[in-house]
Parts: sequence; C-alpha cells; structure tokens
Amino acid sequence: MKLKTLFFTLTLVGIACVFLAGSIQAGTQVADVIKMENPAYSEHTKGIVEFSHKKHAAEYGAACGDCHHDDKGQPLADLKEGDDVQACITCHKIPGEVPKDVKKEWKTKKLKKDETNKLAREYHAEALHDNCIGCHKTWNKENKSKAAPTSCTKCHPKTK
Repeated sequence: MKLKTLFFTLTLVGIACVFLAGSIQAGTQVADVIKMENPAYSEHTKGIVEFSHKKHAAEYGAACGDCHHDDKGQPLADLKEGDDVQACITCHKIPGEVPKDVKKEWKTKKLKKDETNKLAREYHAEALHDNCIGCHKTWNKENKSKAAPTSCTKCHPKTK
C-alpha cells in the first residue's frame, strides 16, 4: 500500500513539475504589434503608433536592450523576449511633451544640454520620441538610408 501511495505522490509531483517548468519557460507573451496607447493621456493629439515588436526584433535584428533600459538609461542586455518589463510610464511619469513655458524656464536658468535632456526624459512622450527617433536616425546614418522614419506622420497615423 505504501508503494502505491509513494508512486501516486511521485506521479503528481512529476506532473506538477512539467506544468511549472512550462509556465516558467513561457514567460510573458509579447504581442507582435503593440498599440502605444496609454491611459495616462486624457486625449491624444496625434494618431496612436502601432509598434511592430516582431518586425523590429525578427526582421531588423533589434535586441531587447536597444529599447528597454534601466533607471540609468543603460540597456537591459540580459533581457530576453518574454521577460517581464515595466511600462515606460512607470519611470517617465509625466504624460506628454515638455510644455513651452517649461522649456523657456530652462533657458532662463541656462541649464546645460545634458541637464535639460535628463529633465525632458521625465516626460513620457519625450522619452519615447528620444528613444525611437534617436535609434531611427542612427540606423539611417549607419545604413546611408532614410528608410527608418523620423517624422511625426510616418509613425503617427492621421486621426479621422
């Protein structure tokens, strides 16, 4: 009788391990296309960008750390597809772009460019634009091309 109980218990443990290992391996499902719509914005002034995660990773060879970074702006080099990541708004907390009056204030204070860049990245849209457009400009320069979009209307569809 003890042998049957032991066998049954080990079988259940084995089945549980298979399911647990499968869920650990699976990680977080990454959507092929990510709609860059954030509830932090009461309204959007431009069309919502539909970011093709699959295309950037598979076709363009972008590594996770090319977009995802730590709190010091350093690439998350060990990140792999399916790992949990924080939403950009978690750190870049202020929705939108830097208001013009704030930019004027920074000029009045004669802040250095690296200081203003750091302050600007607290704004969600500024951080996203800096990340995406910066990468696209670098890619275009390295490839002597203009294929990677750098203007608003190339990524933001017209709103109806």
